[in-house]
Amino acid sequence: MSVFNYKQRNNIILASIIVLGCFLLYALSGLFSSILGAVVLYTIFRPLYVNLAEKRNWPKAAVALIIIFTSLIVIVIPFLTLSIMVVGKISSIDIKSLPIDQWTSKIDAFAAANLNQPHFAEDTLQKLGTFGTSLFPSILSSAASIILTLLVLYFILYFMLTQMREFEAGLLKYAPFREQHALKFAAALRDSTYSNVLGQGIIALTQGILLANGFWIFGIPDPIFWGVIAIFISFLPVVGAPTLCIPASILLFAQGHNWQGVLLLAYGLLFIGNIDNFLRMIINKRIANTHPIISIIGVFIGLPLFGILGLVFGPVLLSYFLLLMEIYETNRMAADRLERIRTVPEN
Repeated sequence: MSVFNYKQRNNIILASIIVLGCFLLYALSGLFSSILGAVVLYTIFRPLYVNLAEKRNWPKAAVALIIIFTSLIVIVIPFLTLSIMVVGKISSIDIKSLPIDQWTSKIDAFAAANLNQPHFAEDTLQKLGTFGTSLFPSILSSAASIILTLLVLYFILYFMLTQMREFEAGLLKYAPFREQHALKFAAALRDSTYSNVLGQGIIALTQGILLANGFWIFGIPDPIFWGVIAIFISFLPVVGAPTLCIPASILLFAQGHNWQGVLLLAYGLLFIGNIDNFLRMIINKRIANTHPIISIIGVFIGLPLFGILGLVFGPVLLSYFLLLMEIYETNRMAADRLERIRTVPEN
């Protein structure tokens, strides 16, 4: 006969589950990017899967494979191509063939006379070099890690899609809150994902194209390259693509093209900067209202954890955390109301 009663056995089993769960989470920490990426892609492509697999009765496995190839073509391959392009461009630059010293001396002279910053160009180049090194790691050295992350991501996504109803039923069954709150969380998670991923992606692409066009019009070298850089930097709420127009304008000033410098600066800070606000307002109305503070803090959270993918994953994670906090507060208030109802004495 067991020395434990029914309640004690359940408590021991629950404690064992928690301990083993923590151990498994620690063991799978290296694959967290894959898991989070699968959740994001599942949220984005779920409506397409429902339309094709359930409404039109297409084979589930075929629809899942179509979605996987679509995400590769639309999201993953362009993102990796842009990264390789940027890294290749940086590595191919022949520093000795560029008049870097002349440029920096002209910019420093202009900054010293007008901005009281005699070492502006030197300090800016040093900071940009450090930032670029941390943001764009070597593709070759991390190729195996990228391939492994994508393989695990799509392996998880395939079964999440083909077993969608079982997967969602399991989430509802083991969710630590009521079904109505779970459905509310799912809707809010969908809106938050769309706002942070699709919305910010549209803004970044638009700003990159506008900046490349502006640089081409005003004669800045390599406008396409800087447009690609602007796409990445647009995910940084504090920095943003318009800030690239500041050093470009200073370069024009240093070369004696004052009017071009003024126009480029106005084009970047006023036009490109306000396009960000205009598009964000439309996206927030149609999808969800993501506060800029969430984007700012999320980026600082995501970059150390996921590298350049943290520009997307950081704000998404922070949004998920705030949604859980909101549901917890709703549950606690509901429990308090029930407790008050039970303790009110009957007349």
